[in-house]
Amino acid sequence: MRLDVYLTAAELTPGALNDRVVGVIDVLRASTTITTALNLGARAVIPFEGTDEVVAAARNFERSSVLLAGERKMLPVSGFDLGNSPAELTPAIVAGKTLLLSTTNGTHALLQCHGARETVIASYVNCSAVTALFRTAFRSGVSVALVCSGQDRHFALEDAACAGRLVRVASRRFTGVTLNDAAHACSLLDRKYGDALETLFLDSAHGRALADAGFGRDL
Repeated sequence: MRLDVYLTAAELTPGALNDRVVGVIDVLRASTTITTALNLGARAVIPFEGTDEVVAAARNFERSSVLLAGERKMLPVSGFDLGNSPAELTPAIVAGKTLLLSTTNGTHALLQCHGARETVIASYVNCSAVTALFRTAFRSGVSVALVCSGQDRHFALEDAACAGRLVRVASRRFTGVTLNDAAHACSLLDRKYGDALETLFLDSAHGRALADAGFGRDL
């Protein structure tokens, strides 16, 4: 069995994720927004590559049943109901609704996960649930992969550190799991930051950019 980390979706090669359980990480912010929306009662969150695709897909739903959500360069898309901020979500807004979501990094990475046995959203806010799923996969002899969304298709510190947390917890006591180099490196980042997420986010370029853009509550 293997547990491989891909530091960006650009590292994926054809067949790399075949028959694996895959976790897609975009801590700041799509993974956190999606998980939060579902936790608050959203019916579903459907990812799209582009904002035009969101608008086209919305025509297939009753308008009152869907929310158009997304961002470009961190800012909400003009004319959409929501941006990509977990802090703006409440049960009154999302309960029972389907979110049609397009983001700069996270939804792009999700849509690159071809051939996976199962694809899940992974972040710090649902770490326990994701690691439990990964451990179930290992017990069944199924390999796992983590795909970091990154920032603008480049390495993102917060995604790698979250991957390290998932690697360390999920593979604990499973001696037959082989890690790739990226998984080892991410584990070291988790050892460095641990639960000091405020420090992690303020060390990361994306975290600082979000704070400067007025999204400090999301951190």
